[in-house]
Formats: sequence, C-alpha cells, structure tokens
Amino acid sequence: MIKKLVLVFIAAFAVNSYAQNSGTASPYSYYGIGNLKFKGTVENKSMGGLSIYSDSIHVNLRNPASYASENLKMYGGESRPVKFSIGGSHTSSSMEENGVSDNASSSTFDYIALSLPVGRFGVGFGLMPYSSVGYKLQTNYDNGDLQNRFTGEGGLNKAFLSAGFLVTKELSIGVDAQYGFGNIKNNILQYIYDTDGQLISYQTRQNNRSDLSGLSFNFGMTYKTLIFDDFEWVSSATYAPSSTFKSKNSRSFSTVIVNSAAQTETVVSTIDGEQSLIDAGMLETDVDVASRFSIGTGIGQPRHWFVGVETTFENTSDVTNDRTESNNVEYEDAFGLSVGGFYIPKYNAFTGYWNRVVYRAGFRTQKTGLVINEEEINEFGISFGAGLPLGTIFSNANIGVEFGKRGTTSKNLIQENFINFSISLSLNDRWFVKRKFD
Repeated sequence: MIKKLVLVFIAAFAVNSYAQNSGTASPYSYYGIGNLKFKGTVENKSMGGLSIYSDSIHVNLRNPASYASENLKMYGGESRPVKFSIGGSHTSSSMEENGVSDNASSSTFDYIALSLPVGRFGVGFGLMPYSSVGYKLQTNYDNGDLQNRFTGEGGLNKAFLSAGFLVTKELSIGVDAQYGFGNIKNNILQYIYDTDGQLISYQTRQNNRSDLSGLSFNFGMTYKTLIFDDFEWVSSATYAPSSTFKSKNSRSFSTVIVNSAAQTETVVSTIDGEQSLIDAGMLETDVDVASRFSIGTGIGQPRHWFVGVETTFENTSDVTNDRTESNNVEYEDAFGLSVGGFYIPKYNAFTGYWNRVVYRAGFRTQKTGLVINEEEINEFGISFGAGLPLGTIFSNANIGVEFGKRGTTSKNLIQENFINFSISLSLNDRWFVKRKFD
C-alpha cells in the first residue's frame, strides 16, 4: 500500500509540474467562465464521454451512485477495494479562420480522487478543474492595423465530497457536494496611433480579475440487473440543479510599452481602477451555472463487453453572467450525445497479457449552447483507449486519445481541430483488514 501511495504522489507531482498553464488555448474560453472541463475519468473519455457504466475497480466521477457497489471476490474472500485515481491530459490544436491557421497546445491536471467502501455505503473525495481560460485574441481596423488585443488566463477548480448508498442489489443512489473556487484574469489593450499612423510610445491596458467561489450539488442513480442470465442491463441518471457563483472583481490600468513584432508588453506603471467597478455596480457580481440532467442505458456481459448511449441536457439559455458582456453572444439550451463501450478478451487470463487489456472506443457530439454572431458553437469527437493491467487485474494504467473539432469558420469565427491525449492511474487495494497470522 505504501508503494502505491508513493506512486500516486509522484504521479501527482509530475502531472502538476507538467501542467502549469491554464489548461486550454481555446479562443472560446473568452466567454463566460471559460471552457467547461470534462468531469470524468480517462476511462469515460475514451468511450466518447460515456459514464453510465461503473464497476468495483474504477472511480466514476460523473455519477455519485457509483461509489456504492457490490463486493468483489478478491484475496480469497469478498470485499470492495479502496480506489485511487489520478489523470492528466495534453491537447494539440489547429485554429482555422478565413483560410489562415495557427497551432496551439496545452496540458492540464484532470483529477485526483479516492473512494472508500463503508458497508452498503461508499464515500469519495477529490479535486478536479471545472473550467479553464486561456486565450489571445485581437481585432484589426479595416486597413489591417491592430485595434484591440484580448488576453485571458485562469479557471475554476472543484473540491468534491461524494456519498453513495446501495439500496438493493440492483439499485444505488448518491450525491456530490462540490465547492468551486478559482480566479480568471482578463486584459484588454486598445492600440492608439498618432496622426502619421504610428503606434504611440505608451499604451494603456485594462487589467481585470475575478475571484469566484460557490457550492453546487449533483445527484445520481444507477440500476443494474441481469437479463437472459448472461447479459447485464445498466441504466443511469444524474441531475445537477442550477447554482450561483459569487464573483469578487477588481480592476487596474497599466501604462505599457508594446513591442508589436515580439508581441510583448512592458509595464511602466499601474494605477488602481476599482472605482470604475463601483460606479458600474460590478464590484461583486453573480455568475449562474446551468442545471444539467443526463440519462443513459446500455447492455453487455460483465467483465467482457459493454455498449451504451447517454444524453445530457443543460438549461444554458437561463444563464446570466454579470461578469462579462458581449453584444454578439447569446445562450441557448445545450445538448450532448455519447455512444461508446469496451471489450475485454479474457479478464482473468493467466497467460497472454493483451487478453486482459480493456479496449475502449466511442464518439460524442455536443451542442454547447454558445451562439456567436448567430452561429451555434458545436463540438464533435471520436475517441479510443486502453486499460493496461498493472501486476494484478485490480489496478491499471489507462491511456486514451480523442480527435475532434469545435466551432466553425463561418461569419469570421474560428474552428478548432484538436487531438487530446490522456493518461491515468487507477490503483486499488484493500485496507482495514485484520491479519490472520502474526
């Protein structure tokens, strides 16, 4: 157990050291509180985001009912293991706009979680990113000269505490309590030219910062039963009510010297601009998080194969965000569809390592609810992955890759084509067991 804990902490340190940026390079993170991160494991992501399946050796972060499950035959008896999971990802993106393309990349720590069995209950806790902001945008005058530059970084994290209860052999229910916290920084630089069309020596940059925090909940249910003796039917549902984050905002103004060729800004001096927020009544504002409902179903043979489908609905049309204002932006209700599954040739094979590997695949399509210039911003992704056993059949490393796109090139918008690489460790062991021999 000590070796496994050491491995977890080493992995956490390595992932965190590698992922020191905001976790995204998407221009669409400019809007709202940024791009919402996928709340799930690499195992879920590798199946197109499908999260309705749960078992005794993997953490399912999307449905708190999964923390309660039946015992697993292990170590000569029946028990449920303590489960750890940690994951991170790296994304490479190509941005296209009006025939012009550019490349960007970002890395991020995705989650760390621990699940503990307590009789018919199961509890879990951990930490994960909730949203990420990381963009560099600019506008130009008709003659091609720079007009404005917008930059942003930051995001929100969520610490969560979850509990699940096994009502019957087939039915489990659960609840997540999540505390969101973090900050978002946005800078706006408007370029000023002299009468000869040359940039003046000193420019003024507006610096904005929002510190956000809030509490939210997520309720879940999972139902499993055998049909035709050999097949397992699984149904799952989750509901997260709408919530409100409190945003404490601050503002300052900096005099900067701009190097247009190197795209750098040297700060000469900074003054406080909080009074402008007070005058506008924006020193403290509210940020709404939409309610979300998901439901899914699937069928398979335990420890051999599974295929399922899941839909998600979000009331993003009801979202209000006093922190930022954009005249060309609207919100409509969001919708997502995930289809995926896995295949294990022979989970308990004594020979042939690849017989025990979990092969995963899936695809997803998502209507994000964000509408810019009357164009819907949608996403699509197709994913593949594998679960690689580590020593025993109860612990594994998971790898996944997703190919996808976000947005459109219509109406001067940007289309992102991305490849996302993910890796995680899922480690399991049995604690609090009396020794039979001294």
